[in-house]
Amino acid sequence: MDIQKPTAILNPEIARRNIRRMAAKARQNGVRFRPHFKTPQSAQIGEWFRGEGVNAVTVSSVDMACYFAEHGWQDITIAFPVNWLQIDSINALARKISLTLLVESVETVEFLRQNVSAPVRIDLKIDTGYHRTGLEWDDPAEIQRVAEAVQGADNLSLNGLLTHAGHTYKARGVEAVTRIYHETVDRLQAVREKLPYPVALSIGDTPSCSLVEDLSAVDEIRPGNFVFYDWMQVEIGACQPEDIAVAVACPVVAKHPSRQTLIIYGGAVHLSKDSLNNRFGVIAEKTPAGWGNVIPDTYLMSLSQEHGIIKTTPEFMSQVRMGDLLMVLPIHSCLTVDLLKKYVTTDGEEITMMR
Repeated sequence: MDIQKPTAILNPEIARRNIRRMAAKARQNGVRFRPHFKTPQSAQIGEWFRGEGVNAVTVSSVDMACYFAEHGWQDITIAFPVNWLQIDSINALARKISLTLLVESVETVEFLRQNVSAPVRIDLKIDTGYHRTGLEWDDPAEIQRVAEAVQGADNLSLNGLLTHAGHTYKARGVEAVTRIYHETVDRLQAVREKLPYPVALSIGDTPSCSLVEDLSAVDEIRPGNFVFYDWMQVEIGACQPEDIAVAVACPVVAKHPSRQTLIIYGGAVHLSKDSLNNRFGVIAEKTPAGWGNVIPDTYLMSLSQEHGIIKTTPEFMSQVRMGDLLMVLPIHSCLTVDLLKKYVTTDGEEITMMR
């Protein structure tokens, strides 16, 4: 591989293994597997999911829905509140595919009733504890009001209750994640019991979908990060280091032995500003197959726009030469690959992403 600048290196074998494992888990639990494609953002990688029987997907924007619709996906959920300003694109999609939109207010339902030109399904976004957005799970009157508005619109059909328990990302270990999962499901079920309409329950966080063995209390799972995983998921306990399918190859551009630091070409514009325990990534051994074990006491301690500063040991410092490539395991793979916009596989193949 002729790598000259920060590049996302993808191990297809690991990614395919992650997909097979999650697809098998969904089948064993009798739940629909609607993976979130905001992580890979690639039609070619999407085909790996088709090989495991996936026929419905989740995306995070109208533009992403258009991209995957153009590549043959016919059942798409946009798991982001409706952007009124993109109604023309939404209508174009709704005329071509089976489209599910996310709403959390009567105002948006009324806007869709007046402006959607083809039938769409509606999921109600429920906040079960993450507190990012959504209808509060313990406000049944408001949830009922929104549901009734959907039911009263000829071109809208109420499909389900959708949540993202993002607070599992702050949990550590199976017990903590499982506790949040059960709380999430209990709250969704409490909402469903108060509605006079049949609705499906959909969850989407990778920690729950990875660590909870029995997912049969919901109807659908929508994990995304699991396809690549990352160091945050390792810290949570959702995966092992050998499950990480993406690393970033970054050239060494300077050495400072007195400070025990290495400078790489690989900054916030390549890796994002996500950090964990004051670390922006960990460094793995570069191998002919891509990367191997994590190097002890060596991590990305600071980022600016283009620079990455790696803290390391005298022993590793002595092994590194200018122009070497270091393999960075990202804290948050979703943001990292979005910034880099393409992959080079460990076999040397280039895989493009949506632009």
